[in-house]
Amino acid sequence: MTDPLHIRLHDADTPLDPARWGARGARLARMAGLGLPVPRGMLISTDLVQRIHADGAAVHFEGELTDRLAALGDEVLLSLRASPPRPEWGGPEALLNIGITDARLPALTARVGRPGALELYFRLIEGYGTMVEGLDPEDFENLTADQVKYWSVPSEGDLPESARETLVEQAKALYADETGAPFPQDPKAQLTAAVDAMARGWNGTSARILRESHGAPPEAGLALIVQRMALGIGAGVSGAGVVHLVDERTGGPAVTGRFLPQAQGYDAMMGLRTPQLITREAREAARQSAPSLEEMAPDALTDLRGHAVTAAEGLGDAHGFEFTLEDGALWLLDAVLSPRAARAAVRIATDLARNGAITREQALLRIEPRTLIEHLHPQIDPRATRDVIGTGLPASPGAATGRITFSPEEAMQMEAQGDPAVLVRTETSPEDIRGMHSACAVLTVRGGMTSHAAVIARGLGLPCVVGAGDVRLDLKGRQIVGRDGRAFVEGAVITVDGTRGEVLAGSPDMIQPELDGAFETLMSWADQMREMGVRANADTPQDARVARDFKVDGIGLCRTEHMFFHEDRITAMREMILADSAEDRRRALATLLPMQRDDFVELFQIMRGQPVTIRLLDPPLHEFLPHSREEMGDLAEAMDLPVSQVVERAKALREFNPMLGKRGVRLGITMPEIYEMQARAIFEAAAIVNTSNLEQVVPEIMIPLVSAQKEVEMVRARVRAVADAVMAEREVALTYRLGIMVETPRAALRAGDMAENCAFFSFGTNDLTQMTYGLSRDDAGRFMRDYVNQGVFAEDPFHSLDIEGVGELLLLAAKRGRARNADLVLGLCGEHGGDPGSIHFCKLAGFDYVSCSPFRAPIARLAAAQASLLSKAD
Repeated sequence: MTDPLHIRLHDADTPLDPARWGARGARLARMAGLGLPVPRGMLISTDLVQRIHADGAAVHFEGELTDRLAALGDEVLLSLRASPPRPEWGGPEALLNIGITDARLPALTARVGRPGALELYFRLIEGYGTMVEGLDPEDFENLTADQVKYWSVPSEGDLPESARETLVEQAKALYADETGAPFPQDPKAQLTAAVDAMARGWNGTSARILRESHGAPPEAGLALIVQRMALGIGAGVSGAGVVHLVDERTGGPAVTGRFLPQAQGYDAMMGLRTPQLITREAREAARQSAPSLEEMAPDALTDLRGHAVTAAEGLGDAHGFEFTLEDGALWLLDAVLSPRAARAAVRIATDLARNGAITREQALLRIEPRTLIEHLHPQIDPRATRDVIGTGLPASPGAATGRITFSPEEAMQMEAQGDPAVLVRTETSPEDIRGMHSACAVLTVRGGMTSHAAVIARGLGLPCVVGAGDVRLDLKGRQIVGRDGRAFVEGAVITVDGTRGEVLAGSPDMIQPELDGAFETLMSWADQMREMGVRANADTPQDARVARDFKVDGIGLCRTEHMFFHEDRITAMREMILADSAEDRRRALATLLPMQRDDFVELFQIMRGQPVTIRLLDPPLHEFLPHSREEMGDLAEAMDLPVSQVVERAKALREFNPMLGKRGVRLGITMPEIYEMQARAIFEAAAIVNTSNLEQVVPEIMIPLVSAQKEVEMVRARVRAVADAVMAEREVALTYRLGIMVETPRAALRAGDMAENCAFFSFGTNDLTQMTYGLSRDDAGRFMRDYVNQGVFAEDPFHSLDIEGVGELLLLAAKRGRARNADLVLGLCGEHGGDPGSIHFCKLAGFDYVSCSPFRAPIARLAAAQASLLSKAD
């Protein structure tokens, strides 16, 4: 039967509300209900504690409450512990050994021996004096300044019994001198005063301010726990400890913890004496001479293992224990949530679901999607020493060690020699892509979360730190200088930690990725639960293979420009760009056509009938041109032109603001032969694959950077003409879809018009964010950290979707687009496609899929599953 104000711990037959009984009280009641060895006790509700604060405990310690205390046993010692609704809200310190008096000391001596009884008495006087009466703890410490404060059972050389008796008398005298009254000799009076003190302490000004700083509401209450003492001091194997029974790194079975003989409470963790280890194996590994708990009390360890299984099933999570042994008898004082790294969290959640302790849905919701990074990439061992020489933005997760190199060509050469290279640049450009493919990691001094280096590195699964402003790049001296002034010359070994945004000297130990076992199980459950598709941004066949391995639902963005930077294509691409006439451009494009077609054939074959969305050429053409005089000379020789003519033509193509200049669909309108070549490559590749495969390809062609309906109409007409020509030439029937990349505010605003000529919209939120904010995504990294730290932006809008501004444009475009075209498919292919918060928004907005870099696909799959589960719960 449940009393509205207080309840016996073992009487709780249903789960208790932590808001009323406190988190620890509710947990202990559940443990008692599971049959675990919890000392008998009583819970005092938050309501009653509040009344006690107003009226005094003595008013309420009459009648049934007194009877329930008496039911705990005759002449037992008690503990009093705080039980706030949330542990982080704090609370008064526990008071142990309540009930010791001069009259009770002989009975306690018979139970634990005279030395133990005297120690327990001293502890009570000290704890009671400081908590209830507010005495200075140092006064009690001074009494034992020349002695061992926390005694052990006497052995040769220990504090003599007479000295122990003297310390107790000194403590009683100190108490009387400071309070003006003798130490109370009535157990009930001790408990009443202690309860009053805890109620008073919880409602004090300092305590209220402290807990409110941790998120507690002003009216938060405190429950109390009164329990029989498990003494931990006395005959036989007695003591206190903490134990965990899962490995915090892997989540597998393991035993860790500490045990301190002849101890109480948190003594084992306070460092006052050297604690002993739990298992013999751990003791031998630590070369500790003192026996382990396993050797002292093997049955206790066996019981702890069994109780952990019971607690996991009953509490729905992996727990360790605070425990006490009294003459070999095991008592559990609390269940402690087992600490866990990201990998361990996945193993624990899936194990709990398999054992029926929680549902699969609960297991999925317990894992923070971003923490899956630790499964997907090598990481620095958390136990390794970190010699940090610089920090920046964590642009692409994972860690890698290599030798410093300052050019993509050198990175390629080092890879050929089997030597890992860290490519260090001020910032990267498209011509660095080959070097990035060869490097093991990338470090840039400038750049933001959507800069070129960041986007490409995430696609490659390459650790990357950008915007490392405290690292100075000295290209003349061929070295980098860390924030502490240390110089690291070309060839020096450094480590890039893209997960934490740090650059380290040397080569710390690593932990390798883990994509099987519990991780694979969790991903399969996520795929069963999610309703929104997850595609990958994949630009090459290599990217597509990685994406396929991560079980994506297709390719949501293939950036065709990256295909042109291969060594055997860049010259033809440059010849096309520098051509003086459409005829000359077509000649150069004819060279590129079979190369691009072969890429698409391989891409379609890898994806085996899954959707492949191909974005037509987007970046401004000057990005493909050489920068150095030497490279321009090579190009002039290849084209049989004067160097001066190549230089002048390159200058003529440069723009003041190229990201808002002649790029995207504007290339397709002014140089239609470019998009015509790409369309032909796509359709010819689809024809080749469809005639040899049962799984038919339906290519999706995406027009970038549109802002006017007329642009869509013109490109659509030219693409259709190419498709008709290829079908006639090859005598095949092809199906394809045409859509746009919504990345300008005007495209979002005029979405209704554009939807009439589109099968899909794919929102390019990198550029859409850039244009909505008027921020350069490449330069914002220089000040974005200051903006976030000062609260101007809650988060970097290039990292997590701006729901209020950019999100409103997405909702507007989706609504207007589907109002004109009910079958319009909606996707998001910006970097936000791998951000869990942004994915949840897309689910609520009715999007069909998100697309992200391949190595973020598992994160997106889990986030999509969680979005589905949470939307159903709403």
